Amino acid sequence: MIFVILGTHELPFTRLISEVERLKKEGLIQEKVVVQSGNTKYSSPLLTIKPFMNYEEMENIYDEARLIITHAGTGSVITGLKKNKKVIAVARLRKYGEHNDDHQLELVKVFKEKGHILEWNEDVLLEEVIRLTDEFEPTPFISGKENMINIIEEFIEKKC
Repeated sequence: MIFVILGTHELPFTRLISEVERLKKEGLIQEKVVVQSGNTKYSSPLLTIKPFMNYEEMENIYDEARLIITHAGTGSVITGLKKNKKVIAVARLRKYGEHNDDHQLELVKVFKEKGHILEWNEDVLLEEVIRLTDEFEPTPFISGKENMINIIEEFIEKKC
């Protein structure tokens, strides 16, 4: 199963969902596709689309998925990485009215450079990136959260 995550931003992200639907129509994706569509209004008999899901439902679908194709939202990408999933991230772009700015490009760049994810952008066909997932072995993601907490605690101890 492929889990496509569009996020919950108020602007639509039809570019990604319509591309996934095209691949499904053409038989290039044969497995089930579940889409968390958020505020993107879209219907397709080929895709299982749910606008919003609770935490438990999202966790279960992440666990079941073979592949995650997601907007480049930090939480969506990191959740996939923490669950050792192969992740294709797609930046929402301002020029298409998908976001207010292009900050997601930076997130994709950093995670891609570290070998955690694959990226889909306008320069390549999505089916080509999906094919790369067969051989792609992501670099394991290690959260810096514990280190950050230690730095903050040390700072507070020195100030008190």
